[in-house]
Amino acid sequence: MRTAIISLGSKSTVMLAEAMEKYFTTVDMLDLRNIEVNLSKEMEVLYEGKPIQKYDCIYVKGSHKYEQLLRAITASLYNKTYMPIKPIAFNIAHDKIYTQINIQQNKTPMPTTYLSATIPAAKNILKKVNYPIIMKFPHGTQGKGVMFADSFASASSILDALDTLKQPFLIQEYIETGGVDIRVIVVGDKVVAAMKRRAEIGEKRANIHAGGIGEAYLPDAYTKKIAIESAKSIGAEICAVDMLESVKGPVVIELNISPGLQGITEATKIDVADKIAKYLHEKTKEKKDKKNKTEAKEIMKDINTAEGHDIITQLDFRGDRILLPLVATKISKLNEKHEVCLTAKKDEIRIKKFC
Repeated sequence: MRTAIISLGSKSTVMLAEAMEKYFTTVDMLDLRNIEVNLSKEMEVLYEGKPIQKYDCIYVKGSHKYEQLLRAITASLYNKTYMPIKPIAFNIAHDKIYTQINIQQNKTPMPTTYLSATIPAAKNILKKVNYPIIMKFPHGTQGKGVMFADSFASASSILDALDTLKQPFLIQEYIETGGVDIRVIVVGDKVVAAMKRRAEIGEKRANIHAGGIGEAYLPDAYTKKIAIESAKSIGAEICAVDMLESVKGPVVIELNISPGLQGITEATKIDVADKIAKYLHEKTKEKKDKKNKTEAKEIMKDINTAEGHDIITQLDFRGDRILLPLVATKISKLNEKHEVCLTAKKDEIRIKKFC
């Protein structure tokens, strides 16, 4: 089976590609920056100016900067091959506002969150919230675009500085965890790895890219359930779910459909890339087998409504004897009770039922 990873070529992608080589006959790494989508009558994905090759599986991943392109690629190819991420997932996961709306609509535990598009409206919110708080931009990864305010005065100062950016932002309840959050990797309907990330002293963000330190973590059944349901709610079979441990239990703060693998692999000693690669192989094979069965049924349907069909096939021998294909039996309607006349010539055998 042939597969491709469309990405920006990160270290995590290389790790995954190497793992997939154990399961797939061909593994191609395609640079997302060399992809274009023809949005004419029939959507067509081009790589380096040529139609993309046919693959049994295509895994698409990339940063929020390429959100629209990622959505277009998957929308074009999703019904043609196996893809573990639905098109809509790229819009939801790459926008914190959409993520929070999706979490809320699915009744997933989350911190109290407000959305504001203007400074005056935000300041009205700041007058009624409990401090400290977190302020976030809709886009941003690896902890970027996340600000901490411990009072109305500090939050107002941040707002005044943000006024020139003219974009909406989130105001979110701050949950004290000692600078620790939880990252859970969901693959299919299982949690394959989880870690706690501990922020550096003086840092609120626990992200590994922000200097956080990861350590293996064993989530309980409830935490696993929340993580799996969160990933499914956006249409992602492969997803990192970030959570905080509050006094009321775990709450989801972010979903990442292009997670880094180095940090969690090092922290847990689990070969996460192999877990993902094996899952992709199993799901690809499952879809391919299903497609073959469907096509076989259509062929049989056509054959059953026609007579005198030529059957092109390879011979199946049992010792020195030829075993006829099942389709030949179905068409001829012959069985062991019938007497037949066999005519055997070089390169030809004919079977005719006695009347």
